Amino acid sequence: MAPARRVGLLLSLLLPVVSASMPGTVVRLNRAVLSYVSEIGKAPLQQALNVTVPYFLDWNGEVHQPTRIQTLNIRVPHFHLKFVADFGVRLLVAANFTFKVFRVPEPLELMLPVVVLADAHVAQGSIGTPVVSISACFPLFSNANVSDGSSSVAPGPLALVQKHVRAVLRNKLCLSVSNLVQGLNVHLGTLIGLNPVGPESQIRYSMISVPNITKDYISLDINAVLFLLGKPIVLPLDATPFVLPLHVGADGTMATVGLSRDLFDSVLLLLQKAGALNLDITGQLESGDNLLNTSVLGQLIPEVARWFPKPMPVALKVQLGATPVVTLHTHNATLQLQPFVEVRAVASNSAFRSLFSFDMVVNLSLQLSVSKLKLRGTTSVLGDIQLAVASSNVGFIDTDQVHPLMDAVFKKPLLDHLNALLGMGIALPNMVNLHYVDPEVFVYEGYVVISSGLLYQR
Repeated sequence: MAPARRVGLLLSLLLPVVSASMPGTVVRLNRAVLSYVSEIGKAPLQQALNVTVPYFLDWNGEVHQPTRIQTLNIRVPHFHLKFVADFGVRLLVAANFTFKVFRVPEPLELMLPVVVLADAHVAQGSIGTPVVSISACFPLFSNANVSDGSSSVAPGPLALVQKHVRAVLRNKLCLSVSNLVQGLNVHLGTLIGLNPVGPESQIRYSMISVPNITKDYISLDINAVLFLLGKPIVLPLDATPFVLPLHVGADGTMATVGLSRDLFDSVLLLLQKAGALNLDITGQLESGDNLLNTSVLGQLIPEVARWFPKPMPVALKVQLGATPVVTLHTHNATLQLQPFVEVRAVASNSAFRSLFSFDMVVNLSLQLSVSKLKLRGTTSVLGDIQLAVASSNVGFIDTDQVHPLMDAVFKKPLLDHLNALLGMGIALPNMVNLHYVDPEVFVYEGYVVISSGLLYQR
């Protein structure tokens, strides 16, 4: 990868990493990320600053003779970054250049300290991505030092060499920084791409406003649009703007990502519309511990025993016509499902026959975690499953008698299905070669916060 491209990717850690949602999401990059970028950015920045110095016309007393100047080494001992409120990021780079001047009668080594100051403006692009541009750049030069015993060089020729080198660097160093930033915009543009959620669904991220920049952080309001079969999932219009409070999550973290309840509502609406939450629970007669058969049901409902004198398999067809409801309270996330469950048995002609149906209410605890750039969930049942008879073809049903059976055959398949589904996760804001490190999830009233370090890894 070219040096400028590598530095561009590193500097992108300072910039709004696009995330999720009008279902509201806020991505905040804090000052802690600046130290990380400063440290890992030194080596590739040194390569990016390696500019070519053209020949110098040296006067030998009779004619001007072309003299080659070779860059031997560039070292960046200091790379400092800071946020500039309502603007972007300021870069201060201290670099030491070592040149070899092939002059007659003997070459000399020239060491030139340079400080580059640059301001990078962060704005909102037309396609909903961050756009960075260099608005000001100033190289500042100290006096050059001569090594290798060449201190006897006359001040006049040495001053002319310095003037030549400074003139070249004054133009080329700022151009290199500008090109680096322009290359960065290409990478930031990829953040609007679609990320898969399921086989037929995707999520797309984009900025919805200019970034909010303070001396402590860059904060972005992000629009996350979820798609099912190419069509966007739209929440009711009463969704309220999400504002991420200050001082939430872990102290001193690089990135703080706030996810409002609207995002969770949107994801659950997508899963419900896709039918992903529906499932069929079946039993096998050959299984010794199988409770899903007409023989077991017949002990509780006499009419079932009369219909099926011989044991036949029973199936539960579970459908969620209503969207699940997520509730976020401090340190506590819950999920409520209201499935419609139809109980069916296999008749003698192998066709299913409807016996009865229930309206259920299932309350679940929701545990959230982050792995491999995705927010994932696991659930467990809270309390008892509530059920009410919706319809019956087998006469009266005593729910108190049937409840233990339904509880036994329904809970585990439901949890297995939900945990497999939620375990697939939703892609969080990410960029090529950028990873979350030791992410922590915090649940607050009406929103979730992810605090994380960041790691750039090729």
